[in-house]
This record gives sequence, structure tokens and C-alpha cells, in this order.
Amino acid sequence: MKKSLLFAPLVTIILFISPNISAQQKLSNKDLKALYSLMCGSFSSEIQSKEDSAFFDIRLHMKPIWKNKKEEYWLYVEQAMAKALDKPYRQRVYNLKLENDTTIASIVYSFKGNALSYAGVWKENKPLENVPMDSLDARQGCVIYLQKTEKNQFDGSTHKSDCTSNLRGANYATSEAHIRKDGMLTWDRGYDSNGKQVWGAVKSGYKFKRVSR
Repeated sequence: MKKSLLFAPLVTIILFISPNISAQQKLSNKDLKALYSLMCGSFSSEIQSKEDSAFFDIRLHMKPIWKNKKEEYWLYVEQAMAKALDKPYRQRVYNLKLENDTTIASIVYSFKGNALSYAGVWKENKPLENVPMDSLDARQGCVIYLQKTEKNQFDGSTHKSDCTSNLRGANYATSEAHIRKDGMLTWDRGYDSNGKQVWGAVKSGYKFKRVSR
């Protein structure tokens, strides 16, 4: 059976959440900080991989960066196979900010240069401290819009087919996320111009359990 590994814009790690969802709650900077706290740390899909051979054992690290920014938060994100931790297949920078009074935007950036040169920087006390913003590219249309559904629970996704992708014959990609206190579930998929899925997990998203903060 072919395993389900996601090689495209997230995060992490879920069904499309309509912006008109009735469960939307009013948000404040306190909620933004709460989401940021839930996303910080190291996570693993090892348990899921042992329960279902369709999934790989993936390690996900989300490390705070650029803490001096006001009213927004930044994270360095790295994902790698457990058997190849020194060669992550995804490296991103996420910017969390309030989009409006019910939505938090997670803006996704990729590295312009050789991203692998930053592999493992999540272990440092101040990763990417001297990396300028112009060394990053915002992935247009790939913003994940998150709403608070309950205390310490946030759900969201990219918007429809806005996130373009040419990976493995894809025309666009979707990214969804369910974020909880003990971990998160992320589901990234690529679709061709006819709406047929061409890459990404099929059964469900990857279930990442928190390993550490």
C-alpha cells in the first residue's frame, strides 16, 4: 500500500472550514497568543504510523522566531521523516495575525534560497535571528484562515482553490488544520485542473501528537 506523505504547503497539518461557519467566536489578541502557544513545540505522527501503515512517522517542529514583533507571531516550521531528520522535506515560516474579529490568518512563507541550509535551526535559542524578510517569499493564496471553535481549539483551511501548486501534476493545493492542546491534525492535498486529487493523504490528515514545548 502506498503511504500518504505530504510534500506541499501546510500547515500542519481536516475538512474545509467555511468562512460563514456559525460556530465563529469573537477573537482578541489573547486568542491569537493562545493559538501561537498551541502551535509552538515538537510533534510526532509515530502513533498514527504504527496504527495505520498508510502513514509515515513524521516529526514536526514549530519554533518561535522574531519575538519582538508586536500584535503578530512568527514560527519557523520544519517537517522531516523520522528516518531522515537531517533532510526535512518541508521548511516554512508562518506569520500569525488577526485577520478580523473572528479569524486568525496563518500566512505561509517559503525560503528563496537553499532551505536545507537552515535544517535543524529549530534547536537554536534564537533561530533565523539575522535572516531578513526579503529572503522569504509569501505563498500567495496559501494563507490558512483559522477560527476558534472552543477553548484551546482552532480549525481552519486555505480558501477553495486559491493556493496554486505544480507539484506532481497539481493545479492547486488545499491545506487544513485542527489545532488542539495535545497536538494537531493537518491535511494537505493537491488537485489537478479537473479537481482530481493527485497527491497527499487520502484517508485523513496526519495526526501529530505533542512531544514537547
